[in-house]
Amino acid sequence: MVFSSVIFIFAFLPLFLASYYVTPVRYRSYVILLLSYGFYAWWRIDFAFLMFFTTLVNYIAVAQLFKSDNARYRLSILVGMVVSNLALLFYYKYFNFFADSMAFVFNGGQTYAWGLPHVILPIGISFYIFHNLSYLVDVYRRDLTPSRSFVDFSAFIAFFPHQIAGPVLRFADLKEQFYERAHNPAKFNYGAVRFMTGLAKKVLIADPAAVIADAAFAIPNPTASEAWLGAIAYSIQLYFDFSGYSSMAIGLAMMVGFYFVENFDAPYTSVNITDFWRRWHISLSSWLRDYLYISLGGSRITISRTYVNLAATMVLGGLWHGANMTFIVWGAWHGLWLIIERIFNVKANAPFRFANWLLTTLIFVIGWVFFRSETMGQAMDMLSGMFGLHGFALRSDYAWQFSSFSLLVLLIGIAIALGERKLRRLFHLMSTHQLVKAGEIDNPPVTSTTAIAATAFGALAILKLVADSDTPFLYFQF
Repeated sequence: MVFSSVIFIFAFLPLFLASYYVTPVRYRSYVILLLSYGFYAWWRIDFAFLMFFTTLVNYIAVAQLFKSDNARYRLSILVGMVVSNLALLFYYKYFNFFADSMAFVFNGGQTYAWGLPHVILPIGISFYIFHNLSYLVDVYRRDLTPSRSFVDFSAFIAFFPHQIAGPVLRFADLKEQFYERAHNPAKFNYGAVRFMTGLAKKVLIADPAAVIADAAFAIPNPTASEAWLGAIAYSIQLYFDFSGYSSMAIGLAMMVGFYFVENFDAPYTSVNITDFWRRWHISLSSWLRDYLYISLGGSRITISRTYVNLAATMVLGGLWHGANMTFIVWGAWHGLWLIIERIFNVKANAPFRFANWLLTTLIFVIGWVFFRSETMGQAMDMLSGMFGLHGFALRSDYAWQFSSFSLLVLLIGIAIALGERKLRRLFHLMSTHQLVKAGEIDNPPVTSTTAIAATAFGALAILKLVADSDTPFLYFQF
């Protein structure tokens, strides 16, 4: 079940909201917990048990860690649980990659005769493992006291808006909200607007852009026109798909009184890669900074070690996205540019902003080629095409695959991505970060114009959903 599906919008969501609001306040965490597990079990019930088991083990271990004053014992629990969580993630997410790599190196690329099992990846495992790890580390650092209730903690881990594709949240962000949060029409309306705008992003922009991207990446030896069209289309598809999902998640949470951190802040207007990572997948980049980069030593040690920490963080961040060499190269590509910017002290407010923006755009679009490609060979084929090694013109044999409608949607998507901040100001739609800063998170303003526009585009997206088949979100695979 996905958010952009008829069964979710017309069956699960009304059932959840009705159940939540008829339930007394003290029992609403139970509703969140039970229906969130129902949402996950809709795909596979056995993996719902896996999520529950990891949640229970981490909760018990953290309770033991918090109660002890023995530094060695606390450290042993921390190390043991970090290793256990990462081992679980490795098995489900990287076992196939590891086995295939070993066969490629030692068995001539052929699978072993004794037959290794093909491990099925549980959706969302990368996210709930990270949620457990942040809870563990925060309590170990004494930055957080454990949850008073296993129901609240397990409801946080399973909460269906962020369960499958993020944002990467921390229990510290939601702990007090589980104890007390506001419910009112203003908050619900804001949530509905965010949900509808996210749905429109996904269905009306990302899905049509995907048609162009998929066609271009399937072309052998693409020309410059075909390769650039595919790379730009995928850049738009990925952004509107994931930012659309994040907006829907934020909206769903606000409908029941919670607020999530924003995950995007107009990243395609960034003027360097450091700036890009302050705006793209903000919850993940801050998680990697706080729990990986800083744990490695951050920038508190030698300059050379700082560069190593940056590179390691980005390579591991790339690997987190998937078990494929292309993700490792994508992470290393971004790590390289972060190091270059640190060496030359590149600032976001530097002169020649347009030139800086153009260079930054070129860097992340090239990066997305690796992110999208299934193999390194396909990535290099696309990059060769982008630099004109296969010619330049759009060939008639493939031109028919790029419809005028998809191209028009792609142009609209580019315009929205570049003008998103202005559009937010025009419609007076504040992010949750801005609402918290302004002290309006419990009474967010939504103008009638914004509500009408969101409803219209959301209704149009629903009509398209009814007419077409469901398209899963890209980040479900990570």
